[in-house]
Amino acid sequence: MARLTVGGASHGTGFWIVAAVFLTAMAYSTVPTPLYPLYEQRDGFPVSLVTVIYSSYAVGVMLSLYLAGHVSDWLGRRRMLMVAVLISIASAVMFLLWPESLGLIGARLVNGVSIGILSATATAHLGELRAIARPAENPVVATSVAGAANLGGLALGPLIGGLCAEFLPDPLVLPHVVFLVLLTAAGMALLTVPETVAGRSASHRYRPQRLSVPRAHRSIFLVAAFGAFAGFAVFGLFSSLIPTFLAGTFGDRDHLLAGVAVFAIFASAAAGQLALAGAPLRRQLTIGIIACAAGLTLVAVGALLPQIVLFLSGGVVAGLGVGVLFRGAIGTAVAIAEPGHAGETLALLFLIAYAGPVIPVLAVGIALAFAPPVAVLLVFVAAVLAATVAAGSIMRRRAVA
Repeated sequence: MARLTVGGASHGTGFWIVAAVFLTAMAYSTVPTPLYPLYEQRDGFPVSLVTVIYSSYAVGVMLSLYLAGHVSDWLGRRRMLMVAVLISIASAVMFLLWPESLGLIGARLVNGVSIGILSATATAHLGELRAIARPAENPVVATSVAGAANLGGLALGPLIGGLCAEFLPDPLVLPHVVFLVLLTAAGMALLTVPETVAGRSASHRYRPQRLSVPRAHRSIFLVAAFGAFAGFAVFGLFSSLIPTFLAGTFGDRDHLLAGVAVFAIFASAAAGQLALAGAPLRRQLTIGIIACAAGLTLVAVGALLPQIVLFLSGGVVAGLGVGVLFRGAIGTAVAIAEPGHAGETLALLFLIAYAGPVIPVLAVGIALAFAPPVAVLLVFVAAVLAATVAAGSIMRRRAVA
């Protein structure tokens, strides 16, 4: 039974405070995307190092999901949200004080640790706060707000970074200073939010997150996880290397355009999830498959011609498809999980999904040192298109409705 420890705010107000904190921290996690070319120009490091810097973030997320994503269940939601925000603040300080390549890798790793804790904790806290504030309301409202804060923040970050890089002075300093202030304010606001979980019991012992999949459903789980892995690889590629492809393939070094492009891709994913929230799983997967196939095809054609409008439009359409397919993967995992073990199955799904921005994106970064950007992109698109369409089709066949 949740303990309703009241801070200065009501549960209804606390719900929106947590949503705003979630949005802010997620936005900061993608602010560096349009800034990577500036770091490259300043320090002269290769594109492959950009993929290492980006992938260190995903590694941080994976580590914290496994080691700390579940700790708020017994230590408290508000306390762990505070920890996550403080870790994000630490990453901002690292960006400001240690801007060399090793510092950037470390700052992104630390930021990923923050996001792994935040994502699981904030989603759970939002559901509990809303259930107390409005017990008769459909739980899908809280889930939708959590999803919008998550993907909406990921979308806003590159837009803010692009605006800073294009129009404001000290673009490698100012965004981090701004978010240092915003995150500090977010941490102070969290102090007013009600707690919804009882504190740690004397007998409770720490253990890493349990991971489990029912033996009878391992094959379909692996298919869903493979689809999530491939989809997150698309997000990872665009989040880390879109400025490089825009400059190398299309001759466009506009930092704002890079930020807007990543914003549009994540916003499309969020919009697709919200728009199809009430649709049957089979219909969601059908739309996701079509959008992934059409979008990735447009990305390839746009790179070959080259036509930047086709390239970016394809990214937006593919983003919608990936968002919907990932939602379908979550639905599949929840449907096959044993009673009382859904969290363990979902944790494994998320861990596999977050490997998507690590292994394929690192491979792309290495390949760019030996092959032309268009050739590398076409191989990546072909592999991801085959993976997402195959995984989505199998999940669709196995969906109940």
